[in-house]
Amino acid sequence: MQTATLTAALPFVVLGSAWAQGSPVAEGAVPEVAASGFAFTEGPACDADGAVAFTDQPNDRILRWTAEDGVTVLLEPSGRSNGLCYDDEGNLWACADERNEIWIIRPDGSHSVVISGYGGKLLNGPNDVWLAPEGGTYFTDPYYERDYWDRGPMEQETQGVYWLPPGEREPVLADGDLVQSNGIIGAPDGRTLYVADIGAGRTYAYDIGVDGALVNKRLFCEMGSDGMTVDDEGNVYLTGKGVTAFNRDGEQVAHIAIPEPWTANVCFGGPDRRTLFITAGERVYTLAMRTRGVGSQ
Repeated sequence: MQTATLTAALPFVVLGSAWAQGSPVAEGAVPEVAASGFAFTEGPACDADGAVAFTDQPNDRILRWTAEDGVTVLLEPSGRSNGLCYDDEGNLWACADERNEIWIIRPDGSHSVVISGYGGKLLNGPNDVWLAPEGGTYFTDPYYERDYWDRGPMEQETQGVYWLPPGEREPVLADGDLVQSNGIIGAPDGRTLYVADIGAGRTYAYDIGVDGALVNKRLFCEMGSDGMTVDDEGNVYLTGKGVTAFNRDGEQVAHIAIPEPWTANVCFGGPDRRTLFITAGERVYTLAMRTRGVGSQ
């Protein structure tokens, strides 16, 4: 299925002068509607060629966007997938919310269940996932009750963040001291992990220690986030009311206004990874950037 690409330009806001020194947005750029007609868009992830996979979760499908071809269906049904991330082999890791699992989706469309629970109990609902460059996987597990679930109440004692060591099938609880985890992303060098506690309205930074342990937890900024990404200058992008960018010191450097009730997620895409791809409600937006994306988005 092909979804029509729109070209309506919409306003954006950057702190201070519109293109002040340090702004990650390309001079003169404004967000544009890339496609519309979805139920609720989420989970964008960029592959090696710059194509972006994203989810339309209520419609149980994963779609694929390129600037040349617009939007096509990648996988349907998709296990009610939410957050996504590509690995180096071109496999798509998906937070398959229908049965509270983590999937690997191969380029041919087949999939395997990688994680199906923790401690003999159902996960709450894996929401966002990031693959560490040294191997292993981090994912968040908040509880958002779904009307399509055939299960009982929340079984886990925490809505924390987990670590799956390379080659393992049982995750490790990396931090259970969070109100409600959600967005997650790693720094360009792979040594720092950012986790949004959307329930507390905060985002934390951790050092990634020995065997994937999260150490030196510290407050990064007083804002939670649904989805997250990073650029090659170390700026961290949070979502909710539009997109807000913070430098590596946790100082706000830009705010990109999106005219939707909620902006769910964001990643860099395009062949040069200089296009910010934004999922927001029934639409997806693109924005030309001065900076570029790096690593697993």
